Amino acid sequence: MAVNLNPPRAEDVLPVSGIELGFAEAGLRKANRRDLMLMRIAPGARAAGIFTRNSFAAAPVQVCRRHLGLGQNIRALVVNAGNANCGTGQRGIDAALHSCDAVARLIGCEPSAVLPFSTGVILEHLPVERLEAALPSCLKSLDANHWVEAASAIMTTDTVAKAVSRRVTIADESITITGIAKGVGMLSPNMATMLAFIATDAAVEETLLAQMVKEVADVSFNRVTIDGDTSTNDSFILISTARARLPEIRASTGEVYAVLRAAIIEVAQQLAQAIARDGEGATKFITVSVNGARTSEEAVAVAKSIADSPLVKTALFASDPNLGRLLMAIGNAQVEKLDTATVDLFLGPTQVIEAGERADSYEEAAAALVMRESEVVIRVELNRGQVSTTVWTCDFSYDYVKINAEYRT
Repeated sequence: MAVNLNPPRAEDVLPVSGIELGFAEAGLRKANRRDLMLMRIAPGARAAGIFTRNSFAAAPVQVCRRHLGLGQNIRALVVNAGNANCGTGQRGIDAALHSCDAVARLIGCEPSAVLPFSTGVILEHLPVERLEAALPSCLKSLDANHWVEAASAIMTTDTVAKAVSRRVTIADESITITGIAKGVGMLSPNMATMLAFIATDAAVEETLLAQMVKEVADVSFNRVTIDGDTSTNDSFILISTARARLPEIRASTGEVYAVLRAAIIEVAQQLAQAIARDGEGATKFITVSVNGARTSEEAVAVAKSIADSPLVKTALFASDPNLGRLLMAIGNAQVEKLDTATVDLFLGPTQVIEAGERADSYEEAAAALVMRESEVVIRVELNRGQVSTTVWTCDFSYDYVKINAEYRT
């Protein structure tokens, strides 16, 4: 069960003008479950995306990169769960292209205006005929208010659908941002998350939208990890429908861009945290904060060394204050010329390390109490610079092993 994460309520998830969502049961892997989602995007919208850096990028990722590279307006996304369409060679590329063709025929656009996405089991061919057969049901169910249903249709081993909305006022105009995501395991993004889609009705210039998607991912989806493994299918798409009355945003300077960017980051961070809360078998949500680094890369290296350590994560699951594991993880980050005599470490409010050694005030009983909580904050003070970062993760439980051992059964 996800850690302090409730299913989204439909009334809290706001429609974005220019976006409609439909869903269906295609039976791509298991019967009687939603596993196909179609997003129809109104003409004139723009989309930007970033994708996995895994060398075995799945077929749909390759097709998405190709279609986005053409520089035309995107009219639809088609997303399937249960089958990753990865490691499937030319046949997989053909299946992804076939799904784009099928969507294009239904909604009346060019196949290259469709972006395909897949998540699920790797090294199995996508039963594209089932996907195509279910698309009319997706089309029939298209509705601007179907964000929650769409979020449930892209789940794999997620236990809770993930959907977040915000509404902000910019220059006296109301702007809506809504996003959905799925995550769980094989997740240590090097660009985004497993799958995430965020839309806003604000108009953003094309080059600026491409810049924004990277900026948003860097402080949200790039800061979540479940097990340190980057998936083959990671994708994050940001859509600007340009339906709001606010004039097109053309520059990254000024208050208008700053307010919109901050609101989109808030949505993305909430989705990223939801992914960590719903990590496979998670019983605890962990926030790792690193302060006083010289560079962002240095701060991230320390935070992810802690967040990805199986020894740290299992100690957190057991509420075992074996905190030498945290010391080990900091050292393993390979920070150049780190003076360990300047490092402080806190577990919640409890100081564990002061100036590189066990704090005189540290009591193991206090640390054990912190670790028994469902949400734990680990804070590292490097005291060598001004840069900070935060990474979100979860613990490793018995269920993590069970879920992944039985993933294909």
